[in-house]
Amino acid sequence: MFPFLKHRSRSVHGEDAPSSPESKVTVSAAEPEGACTTLTVWRKSLLVSCEGFTVIDSNGDLIYRVDNYARTRPGELILMDKDGNSLLLMQRTKKIALVNSWGIYEAKDTNGETKIPKCPIWYMRKNLKMNILSNKSDILAYVFSGSFDKKNSYIVKGSYKCKSCKIVHVPLNKTVVEIKRKEVRTKGVRFGSDVFDLVVDPGFNTGLAMALVLLLDQMFS
Repeated sequence: MFPFLKHRSRSVHGEDAPSSPESKVTVSAAEPEGACTTLTVWRKSLLVSCEGFTVIDSNGDLIYRVDNYARTRPGELILMDKDGNSLLLMQRTKKIALVNSWGIYEAKDTNGETKIPKCPIWYMRKNLKMNILSNKSDILAYVFSGSFDKKNSYIVKGSYKCKSCKIVHVPLNKTVVEIKRKEVRTKGVRFGSDVFDLVVDPGFNTGLAMALVLLLDQMFS
């Protein structure tokens, strides 16, 4: 569908291997071991009247999409699959702009409407020290499970503006997701900051990774 954005995913051992992001739409953080998945994220909706995101796999096929009809900073975002089915819903938990905290819910479509469970499965909160200490802290945000289990806690480090971020699993001090500027491999083709790579460890869910990207975009764009 998008041949100019094709690329190849690499395994954790550096060998080329096929990926199957479509099988990773569940909402838990854990996934089977295997190859890292590299997705291309395009900060643009496929609908002319919307702002949003388009997410493409290594074959150039549409995997995820986000369409924001409001064209403003919303208090709610929905991550959809390629067919427009709701997967995850992100909702601002605090109305105070300084706090910038969001809940991530598993979304289900019923009779054309998206139903939200009472409790979030994940939370993401902007690091308040970023506002106070400017660029003295490289921690952008904190991510933790709805049950506040310390074993499922993450930090986001780096610079979203420069598209150079890492999501780190705190207990193991292991990078599970990376946001990188997209490499240009075709002569005469240049990608701006609105097109970047999302590299997801096989132990982390690609849908959740994309949901965190959406929230970083709300916090730091």
